[in-house]
Amino acid sequence: MPEAVNTQVLLARRPEGVVRQDDFAIARTPIPAPGAGEVLLRHLFLSLDPYQRGRMSAAKSYAAPVAIGAVMECRAVARVEASNDPALSPGDVVLGAYGWQEWSVAPAKGLMKLDAAEAPVQTALGILGMPGLTAHVGMSDIGQPKRGETVVISAASGAVGAVAGQIAKAAGARVIGIAGGAEKCAYVTGELGFDACLDHRDGDFPQALDAACPDGIDVYWENVGGAVQRAVFPRLRDFARMVMCGMIAEYNDPVPQPGPNLMSAVRKRLRIQGFIVSDSWQRLPEWRAVAVPLIRAGKLRYREDVVSGIENAPAAFIGLLAGKNFGKLLVKVG
Repeated sequence: MPEAVNTQVLLARRPEGVVRQDDFAIARTPIPAPGAGEVLLRHLFLSLDPYQRGRMSAAKSYAAPVAIGAVMECRAVARVEASNDPALSPGDVVLGAYGWQEWSVAPAKGLMKLDAAEAPVQTALGILGMPGLTAHVGMSDIGQPKRGETVVISAASGAVGAVAGQIAKAAGARVIGIAGGAEKCAYVTGELGFDACLDHRDGDFPQALDAACPDGIDVYWENVGGAVQRAVFPRLRDFARMVMCGMIAEYNDPVPQPGPNLMSAVRKRLRIQGFIVSDSWQRLPEWRAVAVPLIRAGKLRYREDVVSGIENAPAAFIGLLAGKNFGKLLVKVG
């Protein structure tokens, strides 16, 4: 029999500015029992992602906020421990479990069965899951990189940026990454194969951007916002595309930072488009069909940053918002 309790991380209060450890609480509750058509899931890996900061806020958004006292939102990979649905059996590993917790109950019909022979199961939370799909949809639908163009990727060593840049590189574009620190920049150029990578912490970052992109920028993948966005924006070329994926540098700001003057969007005929990957979740099989053979052939690379223990999820998430993770951030449960 499993342990008698389910360890959970709850939202204790809504953060004011920077997220703090005491914005979370640890609870231990009974392990739930599955009803008809449901399965009991033991979580193996939890996904920590920047969008979860928005779920902690009560501000109007594209999804409802996490309620005070409720389990923090995330997707998880889990093992079926008990099943009341013939579609899944004990021992099956699935994507779709819910929350920062060790156990959950979910309808079987909402879960995706994973094959460990296809790829390590935790990749369903990273390159073969939401982050990879985000890069695929954003580049295919909005960025549309072409041979010879210059593409700039912010947060280039992260789970989304790393894949977005590799997609652009495969399309024949010249790809410039932006990351925080020499180690991350070395990974972006050495492992991921970008043409260059700039450290946004350097005092001469705007000048380095000019040197790396002497003819301007055709596609900008926005993950960061803030000072990075302000440096990139005036360097966009006519008809450039700006893929608005996220702005992690501003998620903790109580008041929005001043943005660039958008008159140049008219003059340069820019395309600036935001998107939410959940609108395209039905395209996940399309992405996996493309990505799995590339990963097996060594043509699509990824990195994971794994933290052990559910109790360490809050600290890891706080570090994520500060750029301390290196690759797709996961919590290995138990």
